[in-house]
Amino acid sequence: MSIMNARLANETKLEQVRQLLERADEAPTLQALAEVAGLSPSHLQRAFRRRYGMSPAEYHRARRFGQLKSALRKGAAVSDAVYDAGFGSGSRVYEHSDRLLGMTPASYRAGGAGADIRYTTTGTPLGRLLVATTSRGICSVTLGDTDAELEQRLANEFPKASRERVDAGREEWLDAVIARIANELGWSDAAAPDLPPLDVAATAFQWRVWNALTRIPSGITKSYGELAAELGMPRAARAIGNACGNNRLALIVPCHRIVREDGSLGGWRWGVERKRELLANEQRNHEPQRKRSAA
Repeated sequence: MSIMNARLANETKLEQVRQLLERADEAPTLQALAEVAGLSPSHLQRAFRRRYGMSPAEYHRARRFGQLKSALRKGAAVSDAVYDAGFGSGSRVYEHSDRLLGMTPASYRAGGAGADIRYTTTGTPLGRLLVATTSRGICSVTLGDTDAELEQRLANEFPKASRERVDAGREEWLDAVIARIANELGWSDAAAPDLPPLDVAATAFQWRVWNALTRIPSGITKSYGELAAELGMPRAARAIGNACGNNRLALIVPCHRIVREDGSLGGWRWGVERKRELLANEQRNHEPQRKRSAA
């Protein structure tokens, strides 16, 4: 078989797997999919990821979330939409997705039209922090020098949304994000609550990169190339850089832990000096823990 014919045959097998995932209510096992394609599980996993940018399991979850969001946009009750999309329970919606339902891309592209955004600001060792939420979840976490700067940034990002400032302590989700950030970065000893749902529009690739970023331990840095290699896409360092640049959730998605290949800090959306201070603080806070682990 010629190389071209082999490639066409492989593409046909991958398309068969994709169509099976589209129809399946429950995610088939990788072994079952491999048997359908006539490939080894590891070969199928690698080939499917190269072709579609995600694993078969991630593709199946993305399809179900697409069904869920479509039903919600049409006005279906949340419980009905969850079950109709095949999740079985509300908790399963968040189990593997890291609560990333996301604002619909159409709504985001339309400047947040139709969204009611509530936000608050607070002081931190890194400057002023703004946290904003819609009725579905957190849509923005940003750092800046002044409240006016942060509020203008929010208005620029969501020019057609209704925006309302609320006082700290008046909005459960906003307070939970602030408390979680303060605890994780050592600014407070109070218990860290669970993160609320997130409401941010992104591609499947961006979510994959952001999820990987959340798995980088505090006080540790990785290069774009190292993260690309971990994700099985060694040539995607530039694309990973773009995904980091599109992150709108400062500190929640820790893109500050990504550095250049030579170890230099590179840029950061919220200021390279803040990035330097943040990383130094994380390394100081976790140095005693690393010493105890090594003992």
